[in-house]
Amino acid sequence: MKKFIPAIALSLLMLTGCSIAQNLDMSRLVQGGAKIAQSMTVSNNQIQQYVKSYIAGSDAKNTVCDANDPYSKRLNTIVSGITDVEGIPLNFKVYKTSDINAFACADGSIRVYSGLMDVMSDDEVLGVIGHEIGHVAHQDTKNAFKNALQTAALMDVIASTGSTAASLTDSQLGVLAQNIASAKYSKSQENNADDYGYAFLKKKGKNPAAMVKAFQKLKQMEDAAGANKSKGMSQLFSTHPDINKRISRMQAKCKADGISY
Repeated sequence: MKKFIPAIALSLLMLTGCSIAQNLDMSRLVQGGAKIAQSMTVSNNQIQQYVKSYIAGSDAKNTVCDANDPYSKRLNTIVSGITDVEGIPLNFKVYKTSDINAFACADGSIRVYSGLMDVMSDDEVLGVIGHEIGHVAHQDTKNAFKNALQTAALMDVIASTGSTAASLTDSQLGVLAQNIASAKYSKSQENNADDYGYAFLKKKGKNPAAMVKAFQKLKQMEDAAGANKSKGMSQLFSTHPDINKRISRMQAKCKADGISY
């Protein structure tokens, strides 16, 4: 490992070019290389610590609806009986914002934007949540977070900040948030999350046709918005490609199960 860290630092030094390299502190660059090495071998416990810091920062920066807010009450009704997935406790909160989005984290934190709830029925919101739960169950969110952490570490090396992975500053958390927001899941990951979400809702006594309704609404909004999608809406659509095929897949499942949608 002692040979590996300087090798990373040297490679990055060569990539950045001589003019930039002259302004870098070599000791900090090596420390940054150590951060990359750490992020590549980060433990599940460390990931959970990073996720905890990230979600706490996200909750602090956004307006979170309190328990008595109509949005919170509505969401609690929608997810009634849904408390955990694969042994991971789930916790739900609503961000009061006009953005149309929702996301899940590896620790089971699921955040739904009020803008999404404004344009979707309860069933449609449930379908979105079912899909996000699928990503949590398959550890897609954990792996995406790990990849984002590695990218943030790389950016820190280039800037030669010398910060360690164990203690992220507000600015580093900001960079991490950007990388998480831009993360993309593969087609197979999306389809697997759809399948899990369908089965999960069915198991919990919910109508899995909610998956069909959610995707149909997303398709309608995408077609209506065209190139004028908001930032939040763009992020939601960018991580959910091939919407028509996914609608067809969920419809086929409903038909096979004799479920009306």
